[in-house]
Amino acid sequence: MVKTESKVGGMGDNRVETVARLAQWRIDNFGPSSYKKSDPFKVGIWNWYFSIVRNKFLYIHLFPEPSSLSKDFPPFARFVLRVSNAGSSRTFHFLVNAGRFVLYEIGEIGFVPDSVTAIGNASYRMICLFCSTFISFLLVVQEKLLRTHDDFVWPVDTTFVGRFIIDVEFLDLKICPPNGGLTNSVWPSEGNSHSIAFQNGSMCILSRMIEEAIHADLTIITADGTVKAHKAVLSASSPVFQSMFHHNLKEKESSTIHIQDMSLESCKALLSYIYGTIKQEDFWKHRLALLGAANKYDLGSLKDICEESLMEDLHSGNVLEMLSEAWFYQLHKLKKGCLEFLFKFGKVHDIRKDEMNNFFQHADRELMLEMFQEMLSISITV
Repeated sequence: MVKTESKVGGMGDNRVETVARLAQWRIDNFGPSSYKKSDPFKVGIWNWYFSIVRNKFLYIHLFPEPSSLSKDFPPFARFVLRVSNAGSSRTFHFLVNAGRFVLYEIGEIGFVPDSVTAIGNASYRMICLFCSTFISFLLVVQEKLLRTHDDFVWPVDTTFVGRFIIDVEFLDLKICPPNGGLTNSVWPSEGNSHSIAFQNGSMCILSRMIEEAIHADLTIITADGTVKAHKAVLSASSPVFQSMFHHNLKEKESSTIHIQDMSLESCKALLSYIYGTIKQEDFWKHRLALLGAANKYDLGSLKDICEESLMEDLHSGNVLEMLSEAWFYQLHKLKKGCLEFLFKFGKVHDIRKDEMNNFFQHADRELMLEMFQEMLSISITV
């Protein structure tokens, strides 16, 4: 289970902070001929380390902690690694234009044409970004099996000394079976079909009840179809449903519920959760619809599961969408994670300006104010 708060491994200059799939190591003092190793940090099911050494180049290592887990089930990783100087802060201004906030960054960003750098037996796509206020080297690693300290080494041709930042964003982590075979992601996706529920005899009985509509006494009308269910099961799962059938409301008299804001597939996924038989692939596919239903029908445990799933899936490409969902459904841990991801970990610089401006065109004013306050608090502490 991934915690929504940023986590810290160790103390002082060796600590690595993490949020969701992102880990960041802030180095305050690194000399021209030095070696440094981070404290362990956890992402996925493995503990990880960074290490750096200065020779002709700045050599950056990323590797799992030596253990029986990493030996028998080594990670197959896809990630983005970045090193940037921390000598100057990156500055942002907020402008108010016709009642809307617009975000822009001081300094022009230039891109060196993409180059392919050979590291070991693999090739990686490397981009160098530069700005009037910072320098950053970015490495995109598509797939790499990581077992030992030397399986991944990135030689960066830079003169960075003193303060700089190394961060890694894992795009995917897969378990490599010891005897070969297919790799499996440690994070759920639409391709995985693991069941969330504990499959015992009772669950199988409930599964038959809903799939075969055994003694069903309720019809649910969705946006594009109908499905049968049981009043007793829904009442036991939700105080909202219980109230519908307890009081003399139209749902009690007609034995019909209208859920027009859900598709038939999404509603079936909701019922599968209530009956304890939902599969991970169905949960993943419909989790935003399930989040809305959990909020509407006061399904607290489902809301928590949805929040944790969204937090696990947080990355640069969806952080603004996740922040909007967190604000709308009052998911405080997810909101905090998104704000830290953007500002404390500096990933706001990875968001395209048109995406950010479009976000501000539709965002709640109080949310924008909270973002501004978060940015100020980070600027003061840096």
